[in-house]
Amino acid sequence: MSKNFSNKLTIIPLGGLGEIGKNMTAYVYGNDMIVVDAGLKFPEEEMLGVDIVIPDITFLVENKQKFKGLFLTHAHEDHIGGLPYVLKTLQVPVYGTRLTLGLVEAKLREHGILDQTKLIPITNESEIQLGEFTVSCFHVNHSIPDAVGFAIDTPEGIVVQTGDFKFDQTPVDGRHADYAKMTALGKRGVLALLSDSTNAERPGFTMSERTVGATIDEVFRNAEGRVILSTFASNIHRLQQVIFAAERSSRKVAVVGRSMVNNLTIARDLGYLQVLPTTLIEPDDISRYQAREIALLTTGSQGEPMSALTRMARSAHRKVEIYPGDTVIMASSPIPGNEKSISRTIDQLFRIGANVIYQSVSGVHVSGHGSQEELKLMLNFIRPKYFVPVHGEFRMQNRHKELAIATGVDPQNIFIMDNGDMLEFQGGVARMGGKVQAGAIMIDGLGVGDVGNIVLRDRKLLSQDGILVVVVTLSKQTGTILSGPDIISRGFVYVRESEQLLDEANRIVSSTLQRLATENINDWNGLKTGVRDALSRFLYEQTRRRPMVLPIIMEA
Repeated sequence: MSKNFSNKLTIIPLGGLGEIGKNMTAYVYGNDMIVVDAGLKFPEEEMLGVDIVIPDITFLVENKQKFKGLFLTHAHEDHIGGLPYVLKTLQVPVYGTRLTLGLVEAKLREHGILDQTKLIPITNESEIQLGEFTVSCFHVNHSIPDAVGFAIDTPEGIVVQTGDFKFDQTPVDGRHADYAKMTALGKRGVLALLSDSTNAERPGFTMSERTVGATIDEVFRNAEGRVILSTFASNIHRLQQVIFAAERSSRKVAVVGRSMVNNLTIARDLGYLQVLPTTLIEPDDISRYQAREIALLTTGSQGEPMSALTRMARSAHRKVEIYPGDTVIMASSPIPGNEKSISRTIDQLFRIGANVIYQSVSGVHVSGHGSQEELKLMLNFIRPKYFVPVHGEFRMQNRHKELAIATGVDPQNIFIMDNGDMLEFQGGVARMGGKVQAGAIMIDGLGVGDVGNIVLRDRKLLSQDGILVVVVTLSKQTGTILSGPDIISRGFVYVRESEQLLDEANRIVSSTLQRLATENINDWNGLKTGVRDALSRFLYEQTRRRPMVLPIIMEA
C-alpha cells in the first residue's frame, strides 16, 4: 500500500517490539529509506517444527525503490540472523563494523549470496550519506566486540538508536563506550532516542564481564578433571576469558560445535581474539592429554536438542563423552521458554556424575544489557526531545518509559510502539501515523513463510490427539462402496487394543456414506465433510479426544 512520506521523517519498527529478538527498524524520508538491523528470533514452544522466525519485510519490498542501505549495530543473531532472507529478495548495501561484517560474510556464504552482496565496513570516524540521511556511529559495550549505536541525521533532526548496550567500566577488550561522542550528540540536540529496554526492570548497574572472568579463573584453577564450558558462540568476550583462564591454568582448549568453531576462527583471524599458538587442539586429540590439562568450549547453553552439550549429556556425541569428575559450566542465562530444556540437560549431567555450575547458583554469567542506572545514564547523555523504548517485551518498554520520565523527558513525548506502527516527525513535532504490514514470517527447513497459523493449528492438533485416515473406494456409477472403509490410526489409539472401537468407526463411515447417497450428496467436499463430522462426533463421545480425521475417497 502506497503511503505519503514526503517532507516528514517516519520511523517504523518492523520487529523487536513486545518480544525478544528479530530486531528491525525502518527510517523513511521522502524517497529515501534506510533500515537498522535485520534479526531473527527462535521459535516459541507452540511453533511446532518451526526453525526460526524473521520479520515480515512486505513494507521493504513495497518500497524497494527507496531502500538505500541496511545498517547493523552488532553481530548477534537477533540483529543479523534475518539478513540472508532480506538480501535474497532485496539487494542493498550492508554497513557494519569489521567483526560484524566478518560474521555476516560467513552467514551469506552459507546461503550462497555473498557474491551478490555489497558489504561496507564502518568505524567511529565513518559518516555515510544516503539521500536525506547521514549516518555515523559510536562504540558501545556489549557481550560481543564492535557493537555500535547509530546517530542518524535527518532534515527533521538527529535520531539516535543505541543498539544493545551496557556501560562496562572494565571491558575485556579495553574499549570503553564512546562517552564523548554521546555527550556531544546531546549537546547538539537530539530529536529522538530509540534505546534498548531489555534490562529496564533490573535495578542498579550490570556487572562487568571481567567478574565472570574471575569466576572462570577460579574454576579452571581448582577443577581436578576436565572443564567443559558452554556459552553463546557469539559471546566473543566470554570466549576470550575462557582462553585466558585455560592458558593461565596450563590447559589445552578443544572447540566443539560448528557455530562455536566458526565464530572463534573469524574473531581470531580478524584480531578480536588473542590465542597462543599452542592453546587450541582438535577434539580428536583430547585423549592424548590428562583430564587436568583439558578444557572444552562448546555450544548448547540453552539446552538445544541437537547442540553439542545436549548430545554429550545424552552420551550421544560422537567425539566427546562426559565422565564423572568433569566440571561443566553453563555460562549464560536462560532465554525465556528454554528453562525446561536447560533443566533437563543439567539433570542429565548430574546423573553422569559431572559437577555442574550454572547461573542460578554461581556468578558464571553477566548480562550484555544495561540495567536501570545505565539506561538513565544514556538518557542523560543524549537528552532527547522524544523517546521510544525499543527491544524487549512490553512490560520492559513500559518500565523504560518510567525511567525516562524520571530523567526529565516529557511523558507526552514518549511513544511505546508496536511492530508496524508509524511514528511521524514534521516541523519538530511527533505524532503517531498509520500502520504498515508487520509481523512474523516462520521458516521451516527451506520453506519461507509457507507455515502459517492454519499449519501450526494442524500440527498442534496432530501432536495432541493424533490422526485417523479413512480410505474408501466408491463406484462411479452407483456411488456404492466397492472397498473399505479402511482406517489407519497414528498417534490416536493402539490399534491392537482398540479393534472394537475401530470396527464401530468403520460402521459409522459406511452408514454415513449410505445416508449421503440417499440424500443425493455426491460431491467430494460434501462426502468428506459428512464422514469427518460423523466420525469426529463418535470418537469424541467414545474417547473424549479429537484426532484429526482425514477422509480419502476414490472412485472406480
